[in-house]
Amino acid sequence: MTTGETIMTDDTEAFDILRRVSTATITTVLLKKGLRSVWVRGAKPLTPGRERIVGRAFTLRFVPAREDLATPASWASPISTRAAIEQMPEGCIAVVDAMGVKDAGIFGDILCARMSQRKVAALVTDGVIRDLVGVLSTGLPVWADGYAAPPSVAGLTFVGWQEAIGCGGVAVFPDDVIVLDQDGAVLIPQALLQDVLAEAAEQERMEDWIMSEVGRGVPLPGLYPMNEATKARYLEFKKRAVA
Repeated sequence: MTTGETIMTDDTEAFDILRRVSTATITTVLLKKGLRSVWVRGAKPLTPGRERIVGRAFTLRFVPAREDLATPASWASPISTRAAIEQMPEGCIAVVDAMGVKDAGIFGDILCARMSQRKVAALVTDGVIRDLVGVLSTGLPVWADGYAAPPSVAGLTFVGWQEAIGCGGVAVFPDDVIVLDQDGAVLIPQALLQDVLAEAAEQERMEDWIMSEVGRGVPLPGLYPMNEATKARYLEFKKRAVA
């Protein structure tokens, strides 16, 4: 984090900043810090054109189906997706480890409707959902790898929530920050949130300026990445913008 940078402890202010930063920019910032696996593979928005969404991760985990456990009767168990949904706080993003299974829908319209009622911000999974038309009608934003008719117990066993999971190749811990847009789902480790806040807005500003230069016909060599002369022009642009 930049020396002297103000630390933000309020999610509202931090999330307002992140809603103005693309997931592409966030991955670049985290790559500079050595993190390569922060983009959830397979999680794509089911509805195009949504505004960027930011929230804390509420994790759920499935394991391979075992016939004595993965039954319709398990839906009434104290350890069930139904019970987990009732623990989700307002504004969280449900991140579900479905192990990339694509032939069993983890949630359908009824569960998504309840999540929408509880004001869950979004659902993210490396698996699929079912009851597509009904799920879309609930208004719950969903990032998933598609949809399938069979229920979760056809291929998965639900085992718990609010524990470390692996979703789409990304290690997700409860309360990590998730950012969603048309490029997918990106994780910001909560320990690195302040660093990302300190750098992401500047990265976005710089890339916007570079795009404006490309629009003027400036050649890429020396512009992207910047050489010293280009950096000087960019700094002068920033001074004029602040003045």
